[in-house]
Amino acid sequence: MSFYEPTMATRPHTHSIGQSLAASVIFVAMLLAALSLWTALPLTWVYIGSKVSKTQFPAEAPYAVVIVGLIASIVIVAWLISRLNRLYVEITGTNRLAPMRPAWMRSMRDTTSPVSTTTVVEAVLMGSVLLAALALTTWFFLLAGSPIPNR
Repeated sequence: MSFYEPTMATRPHTHSIGQSLAASVIFVAMLLAALSLWTALPLTWVYIGSKVSKTQFPAEAPYAVVIVGLIASIVIVAWLISRLNRLYVEITGTNRLAPMRPAWMRSMRDTTSPVSTTTVVEAVLMGSVLLAALALTTWFFLLAGSPIPNR
């Protein structure tokens, strides 16, 4: 099986407990790496850019440091996610998640497999976007406070 020729997951994965645990750890590592794309990396590079500047009215240098550093960091994290995905494929034998259809939604004649399923990388990136949106919403409504001064 080639990395770019994905196989379909038509039934639940049947692996040992060790393989399932390793696949779960890799999935969580991929999720944390993807979540850092929206949270840790931008905040870290803005902080570094603020330390590069000596005044409150910086020139181009701090902005260039932030932009170049952020792009380089995103490329590195994307490479890391692809390596983790490759490791996940080696452990599980597929890059697709098993279809999850509730029993009450299945037809008595439902014997064919779905046309497509979600890949692990798609699930990780969708999950990281949803977690980042939830974190932003929580911060905005519960922790940020009002920008309007009290008189």
